[in-house]
Amino acid sequence: MSGPLTTRDLYNALRDKLGLRWIAGRGGSERTLQGDFPGAGSQGLTGPLNFIHPNRVQIVGRAELIYFAGLNEQLYRDVTSKLFTAKPAAVILTDEIDIEDEFVRQAEHFDVPLFSSTLPDNRLVNELQYYLTQVLADRTSVHGVFVDVLGIGTLLTGAPAVGKSELAFELISRGHHLVADDMPEFARITPDIVTGTCPPLLKNFLEVRGLGVLNIREMFGDSAIRQTKRLRLIIDLQPMGGNELKQLDRLKGSHDSRNILGLDIPEVTIPVAPGRNLAILVEAAVRQHMLRRQGYDAAIDFSRRQEALIAEKGGGS
Repeated sequence: MSGPLTTRDLYNALRDKLGLRWIAGRGGSERTLQGDFPGAGSQGLTGPLNFIHPNRVQIVGRAELIYFAGLNEQLYRDVTSKLFTAKPAAVILTDEIDIEDEFVRQAEHFDVPLFSSTLPDNRLVNELQYYLTQVLADRTSVHGVFVDVLGIGTLLTGAPAVGKSELAFELISRGHHLVADDMPEFARITPDIVTGTCPPLLKNFLEVRGLGVLNIREMFGDSAIRQTKRLRLIIDLQPMGGNELKQLDRLKGSHDSRNILGLDIPEVTIPVAPGRNLAILVEAAVRQHMLRRQGYDAAIDFSRRQEALIAEKGGGS
């Protein structure tokens, strides 16, 4: 999102899904879950009540109620005071549990938003973690067409008018899937996963020069569209003449990587030249990528076979 995520944003986005009700602490509605608090990189964003490493969203369920019930009045006040003075973005009660009036009073006193949810604690934590991971992830947009080829999220890049959209349309016609045309949005949702989606305005559409804007969902059906896909491979389309083609490594091809949001994504450069069937070459590049992930490299296999043949002939002489 464009700015910091506030507690009010969280409540408005998940009110219906989590069955939220705002009980107290509306004065803290502009507290943020990102950007302006210490330890944001290592601090848990949400989870069960934690006093040692407080979460930004503290979850209070039936287990916490049992813990509170075992405290005397003074210790109960000390514990709840410690909870609220830590200034969490929100405290959420699970299962619509009833809490003591003193708890509500302290939430109001410290301006800590206090919500009640209809969900049990495990499901509530899972839903919150998924939402926050998606919303707070680092994001960027990359010029290209993002497609699902054989189950592999593949970004087609290259100079304008190189034929990215036409290639994507041919791939879709061959049974592959469109994620996003023009400017797919990418988010790093875990240390080793970058996913891509389509901006709402461009969803389902693909622009093909000479044909204009095409609605892929209307033309091919729902199965031709993917809402999101993990980015695993980049294919860069580069126009090349005869001399440039001769300079390419005929054994290993042109393999590299490109940094997207701090993660190195494998990249293959495919020459664009008259007579080359790019759709088949993209499918071949994806299949080659899948084999490499499984530990097989055809260039290494060929080199070993060649070395073995040379050694055999040398031994025979």
